[in-house]
Amino acid sequence: MTGYGRAAATVKGAHVVVEIRTVNHRFLEHKLRSHGAAASLEEAISARLRAGIERGSVVVSLSWRSDTGGPRLDRARAHQVFRELSELASELGLPPPGLAEVLSQQGVVSTELAGEPPEDAITLALVDQAISEVVAMRAAEGAALGRDLGERVAALAAIAAELTELAAQAGPAAAERLQERVRRVLAQVLPGGSEVSGLEPGRLAQEVALIVDRGDITEELVRLQSHLAQARDLLRSEGSVGRRLEFLLQEIGRELNTVGAKSWSAAISRHIVDAKSELEKLREQAQNVE
Repeated sequence: MTGYGRAAATVKGAHVVVEIRTVNHRFLEHKLRSHGAAASLEEAISARLRAGIERGSVVVSLSWRSDTGGPRLDRARAHQVFRELSELASELGLPPPGLAEVLSQQGVVSTELAGEPPEDAITLALVDQAISEVVAMRAAEGAALGRDLGERVAALAAIAAELTELAAQAGPAAAERLQERVRRVLAQVLPGGSEVSGLEPGRLAQEVALIVDRGDITEELVRLQSHLAQARDLLRSEGSVGRRLEFLLQEIGRELNTVGAKSWSAAISRHIVDAKSELEKLREQAQNVE
């Protein structure tokens, strides 16, 4: 999830700024950009990030400057650069360098921030403020994502309900097709292609029942409905739901794959394709949820 927070303060003539930016990431990764922050401060900032943010790629920028600070000119370096550039220009038959060319070389003008770094307590207070802004922004985005996820879960639940209805009809229809197929095969191999005779109806019914039973998807559909119900409850709950939602979506995908593999019904297969398409959209969105 994306978020931005900024906090600033002026303390003892030094202006301190903390900026935090977050973008989507499946796990928590964070970087601190600062000018010589102590290791203890970096660890304290890291601990606050872990406490306030569970997922995302986070960049914390910490800067400070003194009111008396500003660019500094290294005259010795400027003279050295001028001499070297002049020698090179002479060798190439070019005019000597101008002031702008000298000043643009690295090390001639220093833009490093002047002044001592602020006290850790001041910096951490600003970090807390910036994290609060990030969390608020991410919460607003999470609410929008939650609505979208809820609609997609509802769409999947509707498909699951249709699958349950189709499954109730699929067994008898599959048995009838199997019996008809057996009769056609036997009629082809019997002399003269005459009416099937000598076939024990009980034996045929038993074999057909075994085949149909292997294609029964009742248990998978019950588990699918259960997973969807848990997903709906999870989206209504407070706190972090991203990782648990991803796990449920993985299990939903497992059930859909099994239903598609076991079913003999073309209608059920079409519904499985639609369900997998909706599930893939859910998975993409779930990776953005904390």
